Amino acid sequence: MCGRYSMYESMDHYLRQLSLDLVVINGYDHEPLSRFNVAPSTRVEIIRQIGEGLSVERVKWGWSPFWAKGKRPDPINARAETVMTGRFFKGLWPDGRALAPANGWFEWIPDPADPKRKQPYYITSADGGPLFFGALAQVHQGIEPDDRDGFVVITAAADQGLVDIHDRKPLVLAPDVAREWLDPGTSPERAAAIIETGCRPAENFRWYPVGKAVGNVRNQGPELIEPVSEQDRHGRQGDLEL
Repeated sequence: MCGRYSMYESMDHYLRQLSLDLVVINGYDHEPLSRFNVAPSTRVEIIRQIGEGLSVERVKWGWSPFWAKGKRPDPINARAETVMTGRFFKGLWPDGRALAPANGWFEWIPDPADPKRKQPYYITSADGGPLFFGALAQVHQGIEPDDRDGFVVITAAADQGLVDIHDRKPLVLAPDVAREWLDPGTSPERAAAIIETGCRPAENFRWYPVGKAVGNVRNQGPELIEPVSEQDRHGRQGDLEL
């Protein structure tokens, strides 16, 4: 999974799709989030369950344990195959389970004729509904952001047609499975099974090429997720003669 995704609905919209009969224990804005180009190291909303309540918090996308800080950029993803057994994410598994709500994510495909040129694609749900990425997070409660805090999105091997876009995809959970993932009462064994088999299949998604403006982290706006035609991608011959 490449390092960009979108989340442009209101947080209330994502929470309603989860259908959780829990009190939201902290405030959040009911206005659309309008984040069409979420990039690594930016602070973005995630959902956690704390006891019998839900907490919505803005947390940095990217996390490292204290002993790895400064050695390299904080990873933004954790591979499903090693996240439960590796040393790196030991401090997050299994109690740091969280959800990163989204509407879609971006991948870049190299041009067969010129590998230095890459075409971005946008992947979103086939039914238009929101997505819930399985995540792991560390969050310290306080007025100011804590430098130790962050989250990573779990990624799994891509399947079927998605393999043509990228060999990895985020661990996208259906709402009923997402509720299990959040629940502190879900056993580590069940959470491990969700990582291994709970990802929504490729037929649940659709994907299409989009403009290259998404490559600039400063760009935001709905035009970033609008499809482009083959003509748009390669330009008109007449344009080259101007």
